[in-house]
Amino acid sequence: MLQRIQTVYLLIIVALTIATLFLPLAVLQYGGQLLSFDATGLSTMTAQPELIYPAWGLFILTAVIAIIALVTIFLFRKRVLQIRLCIFNALLMLGFYALLAFFAWTIKNQLGGGEVSMTVKIALSFPIINLILDYLAIRNIGADEALVRSLDRLR
Repeated sequence: MLQRIQTVYLLIIVALTIATLFLPLAVLQYGGQLLSFDATGLSTMTAQPELIYPAWGLFILTAVIAIIALVTIFLFRKRVLQIRLCIFNALLMLGFYALLAFFAWTIKNQLGGGEVSMTVKIALSFPIINLILDYLAIRNIGADEALVRSLDRLR
């Protein structure tokens, strides 16, 4: 289980996804006020942060991505199911960006006609890195499945 490279890829996906849950994705400047956007939503950047616009759907989606990647590691005897879960997880990672774009559009419309400038943070690139690692995991799981099938053919 842990000696396979796809397990390392999936563990990195879990770690990056958990980091995405707690790190800020973007910082918005609206007028003279700084706002932080993370997986829980839009909040003020003051001594006592206040959640202005909740985005719990994004938080739940990110948590589900981490859980599926973690569960996939322990299904090492069911390689076809592992591949299917990795493909589903890749679709969820794409859905993360779609949901993020929806929340960004909604927040911009809700803030009104004022000038909003957005600075993206490094955590926003973690789902893209996860997609690449997920693809590599799928390739290696497929190679393992092909190896097992070829060995079954020789018997």
